[in-house]
Amino acid sequence: MWTSFFKLRLFCCLLAVLMVVVLVINVTQVEYLDHETVSATFIDSSGQFVSSQVTGISRNPYCGYEHQTLSNRERVEEDSLLAALQWQVPDVGPVPFVKSTDPSSSYFVILNSAAFFNVGSQLEVLVHVQDFQRKPKKYGGDYLQARIHSPKLQAGAVGRVVDYQNGFYKVFFTLLWPGKVKVSVTLVHPSEGIRVLQYLQEEKPDRVYFKSLFRSGRISETTECNVCLPGSLPLCNFTDLYTGEPWFCFKPKKLPCSSRINHFKGGYLKGLLTASESAFFQSGVNIKMPINSNGPDWVTVIPRRIKETNNLELFQDSGTFPSGYYYKDQWRPRKFKMRQFNDPDNITECLQRKVVHLFGDSTIRQWFEYLTTFVPDLVEFNLGSPKNVGPFLAVDQKHNILLKYRCHGPPIRFTTVFSSDLHYVANELNSIVGGKNTVVAIAVWSHFSTFPLEVYIRRLRNIRRAVVQLLDRSPKTVVVIRTANAQELGPEVSLFNSDWYNFQLDTILRRMFSGVGVYLVDAWEMTLAHYLPHKLHPDEVIVKNQLDMFLSFVCPLET
Repeated sequence: MWTSFFKLRLFCCLLAVLMVVVLVINVTQVEYLDHETVSATFIDSSGQFVSSQVTGISRNPYCGYEHQTLSNRERVEEDSLLAALQWQVPDVGPVPFVKSTDPSSSYFVILNSAAFFNVGSQLEVLVHVQDFQRKPKKYGGDYLQARIHSPKLQAGAVGRVVDYQNGFYKVFFTLLWPGKVKVSVTLVHPSEGIRVLQYLQEEKPDRVYFKSLFRSGRISETTECNVCLPGSLPLCNFTDLYTGEPWFCFKPKKLPCSSRINHFKGGYLKGLLTASESAFFQSGVNIKMPINSNGPDWVTVIPRRIKETNNLELFQDSGTFPSGYYYKDQWRPRKFKMRQFNDPDNITECLQRKVVHLFGDSTIRQWFEYLTTFVPDLVEFNLGSPKNVGPFLAVDQKHNILLKYRCHGPPIRFTTVFSSDLHYVANELNSIVGGKNTVVAIAVWSHFSTFPLEVYIRRLRNIRRAVVQLLDRSPKTVVVIRTANAQELGPEVSLFNSDWYNFQLDTILRRMFSGVGVYLVDAWEMTLAHYLPHKLHPDEVIVKNQLDMFLSFVCPLET
């Protein structure tokens, strides 16, 4: 009897040990699978998923971004992006205003000023910056923008600026049309101002703050929200379950987190600069001010017969700089022949039987507004959405066209967005079946200008993963990315939406979507090259050229 009892106890013990071992193995497998789901998100140059067990930790401590689990390839990509955006501003200590860059005493000269240039030739311009005491600067770091233009021809193109870190800059232009071509160089910010912008980017990412209204019955409360919130007060965690995009609000005192009604921009922090720092941000003095020439500021270009290509190229093959130019107010991409959609019937014919999804900020909402205004048969359907917020819907029943616009998820600086309408672009893309009659256009940049770059990289990584999955299941889907654009700048706007910030976002956007099989509408060059003043929402002639390029991707010329 005792022997049988002992054998039973031994059997039970062995069974228990076996169950524990199985449980441990299962838990390990689940953790491993979950780890793989998180880490296998990097997409290589061919647009394919690359799985890796090697993980890294993001170094930026903002809002737990140092705890991001990154694959080895993701870490390499992020390191490469951040390294490419390192702005060389020497640490020379505090600089008084009189020793900062003065655009009015700086100058440029055309180096290879031959009597005539051929179309396609390179033009080199040397810029020498000086301070307000008219003394040469000994270091670089200024942010310059440059373009060539022919006002009578309504022609223009951008130049590439090289900083020699000694007060001298060289600008390289490709001469793309015949005639008298002028050179313009602009100081956007002095290097001393760039140092301030760098500090704000790293130390004051909450300088734009957001709020949400919570309501239940007659009780309502409003609390502050952001990607990250300081202090130890209780929080409502609205982190997206699929993408992992973080978003938090301070918890209302009397209401549950589930009672959130909406999201809206709270405002902008004031008093960010000292008096000495404010001197580096003065309208009419050192923000987007012209640098004059010391000698001729123009050259003569004579024609050269060049056979234009009509091939439509994908984004990954469009490394030519500049990507295009204006001529007679029409944008001419250098890699393909762009169509002109000057008649509403042309647009209707192109979009017939198509569903067009526009995702992002207000700069792509302009596309929705242009199309619904210009094409009479495309009638907006009233969804009761807040003005300038959306979502919006337009229908052409006769030609079976459906046009949609939806803003991207937080951070979004719109007036009031209902909580139920806060959709992340990646999640929206995952709900699209796709196909030859599906068109997607995305513009996500402006609302990320105040955050550390890792926040934007994470958002684009999620969107890119969803784009690749969409193109994998439906390769004939047309996906178009609209880049960032330059805008008007004053002392306050510079601290939140400077072109310098947006230049960084634009660079990241291009690099992360290179090789993914999407098309690019180069809004950055299209605003810098045009003669009209820069605006966050460019004027109609620029938007029209953007739409012509977009529609040329959807309905390319037959070759």
